Amino acid sequence: MGCVPAPVTTPEKSSGSDATPGGTGVSGGTGVSGGTGAAGGTGTPPPGRWRTWSNVLLAPSAPVLRRWALAGVVVSALIILTGAAVRLSQSGLGCPDWPACTANSVGAAGATGDTLIHRWVEFGNRLVTVAISVVVIGVFIATWRFRPAGGVRRRDLVRLAAVQPAAILLQAVLGGIVVRTKLNPALVSLHFLASVALVAATVGLYVRCQEGPGRPRPFVPRTVQLAAIGIVGTVALMMAAGTVVTGTGPLAGAAGVPRYQLPLEGVTQLHADIGWLLAGLMVALLLGLRLTAAPPKAVRLGWLLLGLIGLQGVIGYTQYFTGLPAGLVWCHVAGSVAIWITALLLPYALRDRGSVIGPDVTAQEAAPRQAAPAATAGLTAGK
Repeated sequence: MGCVPAPVTTPEKSSGSDATPGGTGVSGGTGVSGGTGAAGGTGTPPPGRWRTWSNVLLAPSAPVLRRWALAGVVVSALIILTGAAVRLSQSGLGCPDWPACTANSVGAAGATGDTLIHRWVEFGNRLVTVAISVVVIGVFIATWRFRPAGGVRRRDLVRLAAVQPAAILLQAVLGGIVVRTKLNPALVSLHFLASVALVAATVGLYVRCQEGPGRPRPFVPRTVQLAAIGIVGTVALMMAAGTVVTGTGPLAGAAGVPRYQLPLEGVTQLHADIGWLLAGLMVALLLGLRLTAAPPKAVRLGWLLLGLIGLQGVIGYTQYFTGLPAGLVWCHVAGSVAIWITALLLPYALRDRGSVIGPDVTAQEAAPRQAAPAATAGLTAGK
């Protein structure tokens, strides 16, 4: 008798714990997507997700660090704009004490002294400063932890990042002194100029974190570079003169506070003259950029800066001849910040330090990329 073949059986579909789509499988009750899985009932994020979020601060790549630096630029400009809103709303002494708002309350409470709306405006500005402090501390930590290819910390970036929390601390101390001296105009001017310096540091970090650590390679002759730096100095001078106009004019931040004993018409004319000087220098710089075949980015920044200067002049004359309306003055302050940032970017656009390689690219990965141009040159020479 021959061998009887074994019966052919077909596997049954399992719905128990052994099947992949089933109860305890990969997508099952206790699986990855199941009831107690990583995305399941407990709602616990997978470890990789926590690592990704922590890397934004503790192991940032070059693009992430650039975003941190941009956030620093934004919040440093925001300090100036919110401070101007406090002054123009006459809320400078809304919180008559410091660091508390009043002698009896840390927050904006009570109805004694200044009106409650002024108190909330000033207290809101202090809360904004706290939020900004968190951002600049994050900027410093991310910069400290940033490691380009090779794992070497960029000290030039760390120095620029360290300025930001230090400047915020200085601003807080100066703000307290300004309040306790009842808005002394000289201290108010210093308070504003410290914010201007902070913006310069944040812009510097934003540009430098996108560059390598090498020596700069100029795109234009030295005279054009110096002219661009002269534009930055002239803008700084114009903003300093603007603080004198502010300290002399009627928008003092509160009623009955000290003012500069200067003729308002005279200091305003000086401020305007510096603006006309700046416009003339900018036209000359644009001509120099054209004649020296400067990079398109630098030319665009130059035209943008000239346009902002012209718009600022229109706003300035309009606010003066219409009695200094607070809203228009605030626009003038915002325009000065835009001019300052654009002027700071212009000299950086006239030279090159190469590109930065982020920490997500290892030294082994970077080496073939750097060797590729040399190998191509060798093949070309061989032909």
